[in-house]
Amino acid sequence: MPMTPLCSRATVPLAVLTFLFIGTVTAQDKSDRPPWAQKSKSASKSNPASSPTGEPGKIVQPTPPSAPAADSQDPAAQRGRIRVTVNLVNVLVSVLDEHNRPAPDLPLESFQLFEEGVQQKIDKFESETLQPLDLAIMIDASLSAHKEITFEQEAAAHFIRQVLRPGDRLSVFCFDENVTQVAPFSDNVADLQAAVRRIPAGAGTSIYDAVLLGSRALGRRGDDRRRVIILVTDAGETTSRADFDAARKEAVLSNALLYTIVIRPVKNESGRNTAGEHALETMTDTTGGAMFYPDSAQELGAIFDRIDRELRTQYRLAYYPNPRGPANTYRSIVVTVNPSNYKVRHRKSYLTGPQ
Repeated sequence: MPMTPLCSRATVPLAVLTFLFIGTVTAQDKSDRPPWAQKSKSASKSNPASSPTGEPGKIVQPTPPSAPAADSQDPAAQRGRIRVTVNLVNVLVSVLDEHNRPAPDLPLESFQLFEEGVQQKIDKFESETLQPLDLAIMIDASLSAHKEITFEQEAAAHFIRQVLRPGDRLSVFCFDENVTQVAPFSDNVADLQAAVRRIPAGAGTSIYDAVLLGSRALGRRGDDRRRVIILVTDAGETTSRADFDAARKEAVLSNALLYTIVIRPVKNESGRNTAGEHALETMTDTTGGAMFYPDSAQELGAIFDRIDRELRTQYRLAYYPNPRGPANTYRSIVVTVNPSNYKVRHRKSYLTGPQ
C-alpha cells in the first residue's frame, strides 16, 4: 500500500490509518471462508495466469505457442464485440439407429420439440449442421489414470488429425489437482498432437473443476459455433474445488456437449469410484453427450472414431420459446423423432437469460 503519499496529503493521524489497515487484512483472512476463497499469500505474489492458485475459476497456463493473430475467436477479440441477447434456443440432436449408427437425412417433419411440455415451432433446421466446432480435449493425468496414458495420448492424437476441418478449433487440457491448458485453441494439428503427447503425470483428480473450466473456456468462444468437451478419465474424483452442481450448471450455460470416456483400471464395482461414474453419467446426459466404458485402452481409437462420425451427422434445431420462461430459470427440452425406434440424444435443459 503506498502509505507515504497518502499521509503527506491528509491530516488523518497515523494511528487511525494503522487501525484501518489491520482491520482490512483481518477481514480478507477470515477463517470462515472455504479454502479456495481465502487469499493465498504465495499466490498473491505470483502471476495467477501462469501458476496454480487453488481456485476453481482459473486455468494453469504454461507459456503456449503463439496463436494465429487472425483467429477471431481469441478472447481479446471477443472483448471488443457487442453481444446481443436473443431468445433463439439452439438444440443439437444426435439420432442413432438400433446399431448405434448415425441416422442421416431425416426431414424436418420427423422431429417434434417441446419446452416444459409445450410443443414449439422449429424455426431453423439443418439436417447436417455446418456450424464449425470448438473442441476441448481434457485428459486425466492423475497417478490413478496414468497407467493407460500412452494409449490415451495416441488415440487422442489420431482423433485430432481426423476431426479437425476448416474453421474448427481445438484445445488440449490435462487435469490432476489442477487444470492445465497444454495447447490453446488452434487448427495446427502437429502442435496439438505434440501437446497431447507431452502431458505429464500428476497426483489428484479434479473432474468437476475440469468440466467447469473447460465449459468456461468454450463459453468465451464464438456464439455461432458448436462446443464440445471430450473428457478422458478414470472417474475417481478427489481434489476439485468446484462441486457437481457448479460444474453441471457451467456446462449448461455454455451449451457444451460432454462426451465422457471412462477408463476403468478395476472392472469390479467394489474397487471403483462408481459414485464418480454416476455423477458423470448425469452430467453427460444433461448436455446431450454420450458415455463410453471401453473394456481396454485399445478400444479408444474406435470410440474417438464414433464421436467423430456423430459430430459430423448432427441435426441442428432452433426455436423461439413460446411462452418465454422467467429469467434465470432452467427450462426442460424434449425432442422426439419418428420413427420412434431411433435413439435421440440432445441437451435436456437450458438456463434463461435476463428479461
